[in-house]
Amino acid sequence: MAQGAGIDWDSLPHGGDLYGELHLAETTRPPRTAPAMSMFPGLAACGVASAAAAWLSDHYHFPIILLGLLVGLSLNFIAHDPRTHRGLDFASRTCLRLGIVALGLQVTLAQIGALGVWPFVALLAVMACAFVAAMAGGRMAGQSSYASILAGGATAICGASAALALYGVIGKNRLSQAQFALTLVGISLASALAMSIYPTLAAELHLNDREAGFLIGASIHDVAQAIGGGYAFSDAAGSYATIVKLARVALLAPLVAVASVALGSGEGEGSPAPSVWRRLALPWFITAFLGVLALNSVITLPAPVSQAALAGSKALLLLAVTATAIRSRMDLLMQMGWRATIPVLTATIASFVAALGFAVAFL
Repeated sequence: MAQGAGIDWDSLPHGGDLYGELHLAETTRPPRTAPAMSMFPGLAACGVASAAAAWLSDHYHFPIILLGLLVGLSLNFIAHDPRTHRGLDFASRTCLRLGIVALGLQVTLAQIGALGVWPFVALLAVMACAFVAAMAGGRMAGQSSYASILAGGATAICGASAALALYGVIGKNRLSQAQFALTLVGISLASALAMSIYPTLAAELHLNDREAGFLIGASIHDVAQAIGGGYAFSDAAGSYATIVKLARVALLAPLVAVASVALGSGEGEGSPAPSVWRRLALPWFITAFLGVLALNSVITLPAPVSQAALAGSKALLLLAVTATAIRSRMDLLMQMGWRATIPVLTATIASFVAALGFAVAFL
């Protein structure tokens, strides 16, 4: 008789194939509630990449934002791990907004007033030329209007900081992160080259300190490169370039406000249309930027506090840029080709030509 014969397996409480029961239990068990993913993996990866970019910038004197972009793009395989998504999203959104708010501590209304009426009007004209040129270049190159708005606004105001703020209004549903990353790379490269070339061109054209300061401050995109280029010409030109550039930074809030009203919500086609009051409302970080700017205009902060705020703003913006680069898809970036850089190129050329013309004519 075979072993186990005569046993009624069906009457036993645990009869059956043990492995099969366990396997069935595993496959039919209701899924457990997944714990909230930690932000640590993404933030740690972004922090290490940003620290590497800062070290390279300090030792090789290369623009830190551009290095953050390049290091982040080289590490974009990290974003394949879903555990990094929450931290990277936090860095690219929250760190960006906090960095924009901290940037308000570098500008005062008195600095804008010190520019004077006609130089300020000329500055507005230069910014308008850059924006129109970006729109025209984007149309000729077959790029979307959102890519042109991003390039034009970033070129007209303050480079990568403005691009980050505008992208928050445009939204990733309208413009891919790859296009955004490519725009940031173009703006950072243009700023780095301009910082080296524009002071030499100003000297060859025999511009005085005021004219050179206006040219450099009105046409170089990123703040650090504009100020550095001005002081590369002379101390007087550097001081005037700083005033001109900070006046452009102060116009970040109006530009983002206009873009927010004109473009509306960037949540996608399936989302309900926002109300009129919601469209008129400024993004909270732009409202905070204006509040900090106003506070800085009426209260003189100690120099260590101002310097710490500037360092904190740079660090937060670097984290945001690096996180955005890590989340960008290299395959989409490679597919876009050279035409995607045309809006930045046309805006850069137009801003230089217009700034040079106004510097010679009005100053």
